Amino acid sequence: MKAKQQYFYNALLLTAVTLLMRTVSVAFNVYISGKVGAEAMGLLSLIGGVYGFAITLATSGIHLATVRTVAERLGRTGGADNGRCLRVCLAYALFFSSLATMLLLLLARPIGLYALRDARTVRALYMLALTLIPIAVTTVFNGYFTAVRRAFKNAIVQVSEQAIKISLTVYLLLAFAPKTVEGSILAILLGGAIAESASLFHNLVLYALDKRRHKVKNAKKSSDIIHVAPVALPVAISAYMRSGLLTIEHILIPRGLQRYGSGNSAALAAYGTLQGMALPVVLYPAAILSSFSALLIPEVTEQSTRKNHMEIRYIAGRAYQMALLFSVGTAAVMLSLSSELGTVLYGNAEAGRFIARLAPLIPVMYLDTATDALLKGLGEQVYSMNVNILDASVSVIAVLILVPLMGINGYIVTIYITEILNAALSICRLLKVSGYRPKISKLLFRPLAAAIGAALLGYLSFELLVPAPICNGGTLTLHIVTLILFYLVLLFPCGGLQISDIQWLGRSLFSKKGGQESTA
Repeated sequence: MKAKQQYFYNALLLTAVTLLMRTVSVAFNVYISGKVGAEAMGLLSLIGGVYGFAITLATSGIHLATVRTVAERLGRTGGADNGRCLRVCLAYALFFSSLATMLLLLLARPIGLYALRDARTVRALYMLALTLIPIAVTTVFNGYFTAVRRAFKNAIVQVSEQAIKISLTVYLLLAFAPKTVEGSILAILLGGAIAESASLFHNLVLYALDKRRHKVKNAKKSSDIIHVAPVALPVAISAYMRSGLLTIEHILIPRGLQRYGSGNSAALAAYGTLQGMALPVVLYPAAILSSFSALLIPEVTEQSTRKNHMEIRYIAGRAYQMALLFSVGTAAVMLSLSSELGTVLYGNAEAGRFIARLAPLIPVMYLDTATDALLKGLGEQVYSMNVNILDASVSVIAVLILVPLMGINGYIVTIYITEILNAALSICRLLKVSGYRPKISKLLFRPLAAAIGAALLGYLSFELLVPAPICNGGTLTLHIVTLILFYLVLLFPCGGLQISDIQWLGRSLFSKKGGQESTA
């Protein structure tokens, strides 16, 4: 199978699975929010800030290091060093995850009582500490399967983990019916903890089968040292600082809301509505793009190793084209149907208002995802480290200043500032190191014109011809599908999409040979 075809098949598989998992996750999130309430969602987000830093320490950049190390060795030795690479990566992951587990167990009580200022978080942090080693090891296997282009194994693990997590969580909530916010949170986290352990077991089984069925013949082993730390540690240092700053930010938000005039419960509820309800909806479609972006890393790494600059520019052009076509259309749907999304999904008008305020930022957020993957493939993780640290630092300062003055709207403004700053700096770096020169008119303005036209046609079709309010999932789905169809149709007359693009996609998927053509 050609490398380009294999990339697309793996990406389509991961996209389908990730989209399914994200759909289930959002539906599960809707169920949980309805079951435990906005205050519990806010408390979960608060705990998640600390847990996120613990995971960052436990993984310490090992996913990217595994992908890059295995991909590079694959090109040099044809896969003979795969086992050796994996063992080095696992040793690295076990060291840092054991350290993170010990630290979280020791510091759970002081963090809960003095940093989060809520005793209900202490037992939750103890429980989450036990998941860090399984998460780190699973991350290594995920990177390995990505690098060797066997994405279906990652898909199997994702599906099984999500199924176990949801089944156990629903069972615990129904069987024990916790009467307190803390009890509900512990039930939710316990289901996730058991699912993480199950994922580790599944990965071990899948790797054992992979090792037996994909033995490398006539491959020459390399005797030089496999370097993981030089790739992982720059990413890890960036992640430590950024995750630490984000943890501080998440702690400061409820406090800032209280200074603005909200009580503790109200502050947690507003924070939970934005962080636990609106943001998951806004980021839900990113599942489609993130799968393609994740698989860009080994593709670009191989081309960078071969110094094939023309192919790198070509990949960057197609990645930007797909990212902006997708994200502009997504933003139009979110903005047009924000109120309906909040009402139908959560029965919460405020969630809909938050979705509307975040929707214009979607193209920036999604494009930054693709840019970040391209930069990592080109070995620019040190630059990304500096940008991420700057991003997080600005975010903490903005939260300190804006949230006490503007309330939850101050946090939304903070998200805009940091996302635009991060994307702008990353894009400038990519253009410099790759030599890629995008055509802004085709990439952005033409899809934007199609999106505006689709939104207007959607309004005329549903608000004027069928003025009945959207009150259920079926009607909302019909509206979304109609807007997407309008957008796709209008892309052609607007020039955002051409017949040559469709032909390119067909050749990438089905043709045994086919050249490259210039893109945006």
